[in-house]
Order: sequence, then structure tokens, then C-alpha cells
Amino acid sequence: MDIPPLAGKIAAMSLGALPLSYALNQVSAFSQPLCAVLMSALILGLLFMAVYSLSHGEITYDPLYAVFVLFSFTSVVDLVIALQEDGYMVGFMDFYTKEGEPYLRTAHGIFICYWDGTVHYLLYLAMAGAIRKRKRYRNLGLYWLGSFAMSLLVFLPGNILGKYSSEIRPAFFLAILYMLVPCWAGVKIFSQSHAPTSYTPNMVQEEQKKGLLQRPADLVIITYLVLAAFFTLFRGLVVLDCPTDACFIYIYQYEPYLRDPVAYPKLQMLVYLFYALPFYCLAAYALIFPGCSWLPDWALVFAGAIGQAQFSHMGASMHLRTPFTYRVPEDTWTTFFLSNMLFALGPHLLAFRCLWWPAFFMQSPPLEPQGQGKKQQ
Repeated sequence: MDIPPLAGKIAAMSLGALPLSYALNQVSAFSQPLCAVLMSALILGLLFMAVYSLSHGEITYDPLYAVFVLFSFTSVVDLVIALQEDGYMVGFMDFYTKEGEPYLRTAHGIFICYWDGTVHYLLYLAMAGAIRKRKRYRNLGLYWLGSFAMSLLVFLPGNILGKYSSEIRPAFFLAILYMLVPCWAGVKIFSQSHAPTSYTPNMVQEEQKKGLLQRPADLVIITYLVLAAFFTLFRGLVVLDCPTDACFIYIYQYEPYLRDPVAYPKLQMLVYLFYALPFYCLAAYALIFPGCSWLPDWALVFAGAIGQAQFSHMGASMHLRTPFTYRVPEDTWTTFFLSNMLFALGPHLLAFRCLWWPAFFMQSPPLEPQGQGKKQQ
């Protein structure tokens, strides 16, 4: 997979969020919730007009270019919010976290901002750079799509259902518009053509003839998928208040964060239960039976989704903003860290396997009969 160059000009423009956020924070008028959301919408609108006038050719070639530029700007803002809430910066986004989206000050909100300000930011620069160079970015786009969608699936409902439901401000409705982005972007990204491969029909058929024992890497991944499916089911039962002793011990001694009234961890486990669990079962099927051409794309989507989710979940479980009674106990920290880290790494290994050795999942055309060539002679 070719890694496209980063868009240097977009990186420079996105860093303009630093002086702008500092200047806005000094204006007392923006301490009102309605003023905060109106100013945010105005800045994004002006930024879009500037991008459209300066990069009309790129937007005509791929409209997602404008999305990536705008979101690279908001990623810098999110990183500033996270650093400020952890005490590394002062006086930048106080007005927005107090009057715009106060739930960004939670442990979960802080780690969503960290992920958006680092991983998403680099993805935006890479994908925008690929569009400028007229190169493919399908794989990066699928990873971003899964990550972005997962953050919305947990964060937005969690703001409504958790203890911060009374803190909903007008800026929340601006965030709801973000839900339209992955729907439109997903259609655009999935419609892009795949990168050409050098596999011939003979090579594909030879690979697909191999049994599972002849593919030890696939056997290891299937073992992981089975274990991850059971772990997902177990944690789903835990947040559904399963009365068994195992669930009781786990939620009090290993992951008490699942009891936090902010609702983000419970929603995260339910999303895993209803979306990740079926995918693990289908992915195991695709690794056993050849020709499941859908797996490489969806493996990337779920790798991004699980990566973002686990980063936010693990970080929030140990962050100081989480009440002490809901943090991971020190004596079980190693078990918590290893189990959740393996849960996050598995989908990435699956995506890596699908990208680098895709022959098993390809639908090869039928081979030309040997007698047909002799008959034509």
C-alpha cells in the first residue's frame, strides 16, 4: 500500500487554529452558549469558502478534499482542548468547553480529542495530499471512516443518555451534522476502485486450495477472533447487569469504569456487542472459506473503529477525570491493559493480513480450458 505524501500547505493552514482559538477565548462575548456555536459555524463557513476559492481544482476532482481540510482544522482545535484539559496549555478553548460542549471535559471526551488531534489529523493530511497528487487513498479512507463513525456512535448518544444530558447546549446540534459526513464519505470511499494486484488466476486458485492448517497465520487470527467474540459477549452481558458471579467480580475488580454514570463505557460495550461481535463471526467464516472479497475493506473499517474505541476506553478508565471508584484498580491494571490492548491489536493484524496477502479473498475468473486452445489451433 502506497502512503501518500502529507499536505504541507493544509498543515500550515490548520495550525491557524492556535492563534484563532486564543484570540476568541479573550473575548468575553463568546461566554454565551449561542454565541459560541454561531461563531464556530461562522469560522467553518469562512474556512470552507477560502478552501473552495483556493483549491477549486482539488474539490472538483474529489469533494472530500474540502471535508479533510475543514476537519484538519477542527482536529487541531480538539488537540488544543485535550492538552488544555490536562493542564499542558492555558487560555485557549475555555469558552468552548464551558459554554459549547462541556462534556468534552470528561475523560472520554478528552481522549476522543487526543485521537482526533493526532491519528485523524495525520489521516486528513495524508488523504488531502493524495487528492492533490491524484493518488489513491481508499485504504486510509476506510480506516478513517470506521474510526470517525465509532466515535460518533458512542459520544453523541452518551451525551444524551449520561449524566451530562442536562448540559446539552446549542453546539451539540452542530455536532449532530457530523453524522451526515460518514454516510456521504462512506459512499464516496467505497465507490473508489481498488488498487491493482499482480495475482494471476492460477496464483489465486493455488492460494485458495490451501487448507487452514497450511495457513498458520490465519489459524492464529481465527483463534483471536473466537476469543475476542467471547470477550465481547461477556462485557456486553456485564453492562446489561448479568447477575452471575463472574460478571459481578469483573465489573468491580477489573473494569469498574463500566459502572460510570457518564454512559460512554456502557454504550461502547453495547456497540461492540451489536456490531463487533457479528463482524468477528463473519470474519472467522471468511478466513475459512475462500472468495469473501468483502473482508479486506471491512477489516480496515473495523480496525479503525476498534482502535479509536479502545484508545478512548482504556485512557478514560485510568484518567484522573474519572472518579477514583470507577478507575481501574492498581492490582488488576496489568490484566486490564493486556486484555484491552490485545483486543485493539487483533483487528489491525487482520487488516494487515488482508492487505498484504489478499489472494485468498479474491474472486478469480475461471481458468481457460486447456483443450480450447488446442482446438482453435
